[in-house]
Amino acid sequence: TPGTVVARMIDGLGFRYYWATQGLTEENLLYKPAAESRNIAETVDHIYNLSKVIYNSAKKEVNDRTAPREADLSFKEKRAATLNNLSMSSKIFMQTKDLGEHKVIFKNNSGSVEFPFWNQINGPIEDAVWHTGQVVLMRRAAGNPFDSNVSVLRGIRREN
Repeated sequence: TPGTVVARMIDGLGFRYYWATQGLTEENLLYKPAAESRNIAETVDHIYNLSKVIYNSAKKEVNDRTAPREADLSFKEKRAATLNNLSMSSKIFMQTKDLGEHKVIFKNNSGSVEFPFWNQINGPIEDAVWHTGQVVLMRRAAGNPFDSNVSVLRGIRREN
């Protein structure tokens, strides 16, 4: 069904994100390839925020930019929250019969803007995949490469 396809896309993102962020050090989190670019920690922050947009769409809730800012999370907490948001989103979409009910809605001080579900795919979901790839690239450049035993095609980590 369309819902199970979206759930599988989110599962693939979660798998990639899990392994892209597994074993990152504090030093790695500060790495950035150029002065004007994001470092790994800032990229992880962005992916976390995208995971909240995905989850809010799954729950049929508004992304309220007027709400008080949440407390800063540690990298470990943010990683766990991101993975949880993706897992919960996948579970909801797995059961979804009508993706049209899962709009992407942003509210700010100027009002609200609403997008149909399909913008979720080319927007937050694919953007999170894109940035997860950037984390992999940056961690390689920082000297902490992605686990070579991970097969993203098969969705498993091979044992040595």
